[in-house]
Amino acid sequence: MGGRDRRLSSGLRRFVQSEAMIARRARRLHVSPARLVSAMSNITKEQLIDLLNEDLAHEYGAIIQYLTYAARVSGPYRPEIKGFFEAEIPDETMHAQFLAHKIVALGGTPTTSAKPVADAPDAKSMLQAVFEAESDAAARYKERSEQAEALGLKGLQVQLEDMIRDETGHMEETQRMLEDWPY
Repeated sequence: MGGRDRRLSSGLRRFVQSEAMIARRARRLHVSPARLVSAMSNITKEQLIDLLNEDLAHEYGAIIQYLTYAARVSGPYRPEIKGFFEAEIPDETMHAQFLAHKIVALGGTPTTSAKPVADAPDAKSMLQAVFEAESDAAARYKERSEQAEALGLKGLQVQLEDMIRDETGHMEETQRMLEDWPY
């Protein structure tokens, strides 16, 4: 194979790997690959405000989720799980406050609607729902951080990266609680 053919083969391989990465991220974010590519490349400030409002609705939902699950959890691990749920509420509240203020600073109006909370009949289901919500939040904030960077909003980008760290920590702690679940 000549040098040109090797470069073409290498370029095609990178393209296919890139396409596969985009498809995986799109599935994880529950969006189409086309929406993901569009969101990552040509985003306007108004579109970012709309997406931040979606994130804010998710944060409101997370607060409700943790409050509700803390009240409803039962079983032999109730005290520990209730404490875990209650300890997460301040982080989610701070995320919501940050997002609401940033939306206003960017010229938008913060939403007052929360995303629905998954009904979970038992402690394990609650932890699984929390894990999914935290995983989704980390992925959304990763995307939002890239969008903020594309718009030159460095402060927003850095704060979103801190929120990714928070959500990832919540996700990892929840995952550890689910490991070797006895029932």
